[in-house]
Amino acid sequence: MHAPERGWNRSDSRRRVVCTVAAALAVALAVGAAPAALAEFKPEYKLSVVVGPDTAWGKGAQRFADLVRERTQGRVNIKVYYSGQLFAGQQTNEFLLVRQGVGDFALASTINWSPQVRELNLFSLPFFFADFRELDAVQNGQAGREVFALLRRLGVEPLGWGENGFRQLTNRVRPVRRPQDLAGLKIRVVGSKIFIDTFQALGANPTTMNWSEAITAFQQGVVDGQENPVVGVIIPYKLHDFHRYLTAWNYTIDPLILAVNAGVWRSFPEDVRAAVQQSAADALRYQKALARVGLDDGSSARYLASLGESVAIDDPYGYLRSRGMEVILLSDADRQAFRERVRSVVESWEGQIGSDLVRKAEADKAAVR
Repeated sequence: MHAPERGWNRSDSRRRVVCTVAAALAVALAVGAAPAALAEFKPEYKLSVVVGPDTAWGKGAQRFADLVRERTQGRVNIKVYYSGQLFAGQQTNEFLLVRQGVGDFALASTINWSPQVRELNLFSLPFFFADFRELDAVQNGQAGREVFALLRRLGVEPLGWGENGFRQLTNRVRPVRRPQDLAGLKIRVVGSKIFIDTFQALGANPTTMNWSEAITAFQQGVVDGQENPVVGVIIPYKLHDFHRYLTAWNYTIDPLILAVNAGVWRSFPEDVRAAVQQSAADALRYQKALARVGLDDGSSARYLASLGESVAIDDPYGYLRSRGMEVILLSDADRQAFRERVRSVVESWEGQIGSDLVRKAEADKAAVR
């Protein structure tokens, strides 16, 4: 056994051990904090939106971008690209652009993403949702969770649900109260097969065209009518100038999904993810309220009032009547005749969407009836 070196004492040894441990702990803490401290952010993140900035859809996108910038202290700077700038008019390519990282974020219609994600046609099944309560139940229930899980597997991280609204019918020829009233009417529809199938089953003559071309066709009277949400399209595009009749039949719904490229999402540290997720929740609640105000049970108007948000048109149907439109409000009993006419369409598309997903959606709806 060796004798201790000259000048050695226990106090010096303890101090050296403590210093060594403290230094090692500091290194460990620094390494553990490195992802948040050293995370690299792009100078700009692109957010794709189909519509312009003055719509409920566009306003929701901008609110999200503003909240994220504020809550991440400017680390995540999102620029909203309105009116389809990122996909050059090919709106059905939007999902692929986000998946591939050409666009970082999107606030997108399920209709536009359905060519690549067939399960999203769930929301385009004709007369599937009776009201907003059923829609919310599906989005927040097992069917909605399954849709979001599917998007994650496809490389896109969903952040929440927004809304463009229930799609209503306008035309220049006659009021539509029964399926036979649609016979022979030339109706501009979304360029998706399920919409074509639906209007063919109702006896109409569906036609697809770009929206800019559709406006010209309405002006010239070569197309009789169209289907779109009241707040999102019918009012801002002043369709009362071309069409005298509006049928409020809630025949299908146009949900929005706010999503981010999976690689971008993984690049964010946890605190930034939390800030982005909370910003999405707050912005989408605001966006949905703008889309529903005057069309629901009054809860959207109350919520907007609590934010100090003034709404220019708080009675959409009253506003359209004041502009000379005849507004036909169909009851659930009225809609039953239309449901019967499109039963074969629903059965056909259930197989393409996935019968298990449809059953889960039915169960979600039943829970709130």
